[in-house]
Amino acid sequence: MPAMEWLTHSQTGFQQTARYLLGMRLAIVALQLISIAVAETMVTLAHRAEAVILPLAYGVMATLAWLWFTRRPPRSTQAVSLVLIVDLLLIGVWLYLTGGYTNPLVSLLLLPIAVAIVLLPLGQSIAVTVAGVAVYTSLVIWHTPVTHGHHNANLAQLHLVGMWVTFATTAAILLLVVGALARRLRQQQAQLAQIRETLLRDEQIIALGLSAAAVAHRLGTPLNTMTLLVEEMKSAAPVGDPITDDLALMESQLGLCTTHLQQLSSAAVQAKTAQLETLPARDWVARLRESATLLWPGAAIEWRQPVPDCPVAVDATLDQAVLNVLANAVTASPSWVAVAASEGADGRLELVVEDHGDGLESTPEGTLGDKVVSSENGLGVGLFLSNATIQRLGGTLKARGSADGTTIIIELPITAATNGLAGEQA
Repeated sequence: MPAMEWLTHSQTGFQQTARYLLGMRLAIVALQLISIAVAETMVTLAHRAEAVILPLAYGVMATLAWLWFTRRPPRSTQAVSLVLIVDLLLIGVWLYLTGGYTNPLVSLLLLPIAVAIVLLPLGQSIAVTVAGVAVYTSLVIWHTPVTHGHHNANLAQLHLVGMWVTFATTAAILLLVVGALARRLRQQQAQLAQIRETLLRDEQIIALGLSAAAVAHRLGTPLNTMTLLVEEMKSAAPVGDPITDDLALMESQLGLCTTHLQQLSSAAVQAKTAQLETLPARDWVARLRESATLLWPGAAIEWRQPVPDCPVAVDATLDQAVLNVLANAVTASPSWVAVAASEGADGRLELVVEDHGDGLESTPEGTLGDKVVSSENGLGVGLFLSNATIQRLGGTLKARGSADGTTIIIELPITAATNGLAGEQA
C-alpha cells in the first residue's frame, strides 16, 4: 500500500491556483505567437525561428509546471517564487529576440509580478519585482533589432497596434487570473474568520461543560448521603405516620436527580465519541414527547400530528438541546406550548415550538443562542448550548418573537437511510 501523503493548507492553496497560473502562461504564449504572425504580415523578423520556438517551449514548461503543482505541490512559497522568476527570464529572452524594450509586449513582464504580489509573502514579492525590473533594464541595454532591413513606417504602425493589443490583453489577464486569485483569498479569509468565531464559541462551551461535569461529580456524594438518610428515616418512622409519604416523595426526587446525573455522564461519553443514531423523525419526536412528559407531567404541551417519517441523525446531546428549548417555552408559557414537525421544501426537517410567552419579545430574529445572555426566564446558557449542539449536527436555530408569543424553529438535515435505520424499521 503506498504511503498516504498529507498536504498542508499552503500546498492545497498551490493546487487550487495552479490552473490560474496555467491560464496566464498559455495566454502569454498565445499572445506571443499571434504577435509574431501579425508582425510577419508587415515586416520580416530577424529571429523568426527563435521567436516561434521559445513560446512553444514556454507552453511546454507551463504544462509541466501545472502538473507539478497539481500532483506534488511545493511545501513552501520559495519554489513558487523561483518559477515566477523563470517566467520573467523566458519572457525577457523572447523580448530580447523581438526588439527588446521597444517591443510593445514588454508589459507582459508585469503579469508574473502581479501574481507574485497576490500569492507570495512581501519579501518574496519584492524579490520577484526586483527581478522583473532587472530583466527590463537588461532589455534596455541589450537587445536585437526586430528586422535586418529598414521599415521605419511599418515598425511605427506595428508598435502602435501592439501597444493597444498589449493593454487589452494585459487587462483581461489581470481580470481573469489575478482577480480570481484575489476572490479566492477573500473567500479563505471569510472562512478563517468563521472558524475563529466557532473556536471561540467552542471554548465557551468547553468551559461550561467542564463546570457542569465538576458540579455533577461533587453532587454525587451529597445525593448518596441524603438517600441513606431518607432510608434510615423511613425505617425509623412508625407505621402510618404521615411523614412516611413525604419521605417516599423525597426518595423519588433523589432518585430522579441521580438519574439526571447518570444521563449527563452518558451524554458526555456519547458526545466525546461522536456517536450518532439515525432514526425516523416520527420515532425521534415520540422519544422527545416521552422525555418531556416525564420531566413536566402537568405541562400543557400540544404535540401536533402528523410527523414525517424522514430519517435524521440524532444523539443524546441533541435531545437535551430540544428539551432545553421546550423547558424555556414551558417556563414562559405554562398554559400552552405547541410542538410540530414537518419536512421543509429545502429537504430539511423543521421542528417548530410555539408558546404565548414574551421571553423573546426583544430578541432580534436570527440571533437566538449566538451568545450567553442573562434572562429571568432562563433564555441564556441553555439556549446557547442548544444552538451550539444543533449547529454541530448541521442544523440551525431560529426565533421569531411577536405580541402573540414566541416561535422557535429548529432545522435539521435529513440523512440518507442507513443499515441501522433499516434494521430498526424492520
